[in-house]
Amino acid sequence: MSDDQIDVKPRRTPVQARSRERVNSILKHAAEIFNEVGVDGTSMSAIARKSDMSLASLYRYYPNKAAIVQAIAETHVARMEQELRDRLAETSIEDAVDVLIDLYYDFYRNEPAYSAIWSGVESMPELRDLDLKELYTNARDLDRRLKHEFPHLPDQRRWSASLLLPRATGTMLRLAVTLPEDEAENLVEEIKSMARAYLMQLAGAGV
Repeated sequence: MSDDQIDVKPRRTPVQARSRERVNSILKHAAEIFNEVGVDGTSMSAIARKSDMSLASLYRYYPNKAAIVQAIAETHVARMEQELRDRLAETSIEDAVDVLIDLYYDFYRNEPAYSAIWSGVESMPELRDLDLKELYTNARDLDRRLKHEFPHLPDQRRWSASLLLPRATGTMLRLAVTLPEDEAENLVEEIKSMARAYLMQLAGAGV
C-alpha cells in the first residue's frame, strides 16, 4: 500500500458518551505527545500508554498513527474556520489582515500539536487533501468579502488574491514559529505590512 492509500478512517464512530470520552482522551494525549516529540517521534504504543489504555484497545479506534493525525488535524480545521468566521464577520477589511494573521500565529504557537502537524503537511499525504480543503474554504470566505469591499476588482484577480493571501501568510507563519520569539514577532509584523500593502494595491486596481 502506498502512502497515498493509507487508511486514515477511524475504526469506530463514537456514539455513546463513554466512547466519545475515550476518543477525546486519545486525541488529547496524542496531541500532547506530538507537541513534545513531533509526529515522527511518536509511536502508537506511546499514545496508548499516555491514554491509559492497551495498544489493542487503541487499534480498535484508530488503525494507525496517520488516522490519529488526520483526526486531530480535522479538529484544528473546524476550530480555525469557525473562529475566522466569528472574528472576521464584524471586522473592517483594514483590520481583517491583522486578525487573520494573529489567529493563525496564535494557533501555531499555542494550540497543542498544531505546528508539529501542519508544518510537515507536504510530507504527510493524509493531510494534503484536508489542507487544500481548508485553503479553498478560507478563500471562498475571503472572496465574498473582497467582492463586497472591492466591487471593481475583476473576478479572476479577486479569486487569485483570495487564494494567495491565506496560503502565503500561512507559509510564512510556519517559518515564524521556528524562530526565537523576538525574531518571530518581528517577522509577523512584516507579514502584516506586506499583506496590507497588497490589499491597498488591490483596492486601487482597475479603478
